Amino acid sequence: MSMDHSLRRLYEDLRSVAVAVVYPPGEDRDLLVEQLKRIGCRIHLRWPFPEYPPAGADVVFFQVSQCGRNSAAWTASEVEATLIALSEYETPTTLKQLLKTNAHGVLTRPFRSAGILSTLVLARSARMFQQRQQNKIDKLESTIKSRRVIEKAIRVLMDHQRLDEREAYEHMRGRATRLRVSVAEVAAMIVDASEAMEKLGLGGSRPGPANTG
Repeated sequence: MSMDHSLRRLYEDLRSVAVAVVYPPGEDRDLLVEQLKRIGCRIHLRWPFPEYPPAGADVVFFQVSQCGRNSAAWTASEVEATLIALSEYETPTTLKQLLKTNAHGVLTRPFRSAGILSTLVLARSARMFQQRQQNKIDKLESTIKSRRVIEKAIRVLMDHQRLDEREAYEHMRGRATRLRVSVAEVAAMIVDASEAMEKLGLGGSRPGPANTG
């Protein structure tokens, strides 16, 4: 997918985006809401500051106050929505609070209609990139975990079934094919069974070679 197509898709999707605005009533909030309505977003207003992020929101604009109240209530790593912080002042205290939220975007008072759309698009893009990266990390961690389980199961089969490394792996692959599961799932069964036998004091036996067919 080209960059131009991705940006166009992000812009078009804004018309179906559910946006929660967590900010006290006033001219600043009115300006923000008016511009979001022009973009085509569905708006939901929340105040006072809720303990938990608004349910069902794709994007949350939320107040970050220099007094510290509520400002670190949520972080991007714990919220499914795109987070855009609404900062009142650019002080060291406020910047510290912003860093704690790991927000995908930020708007600083006085809000201007000209910057809201670009902030919204860039924040959504950052959130999507973050999610893709996290998916890759999760997949890599799962692969590493599976390999460790397979290696442990191979050692179990080598110790208790008198198989060499290749035979142990082929044994697991044959069982995986029969059961229509992954080799990692078969390996987990073997490891779990071995650990259960050890707890029962039955892990020292060394039976003859297993049938790998």
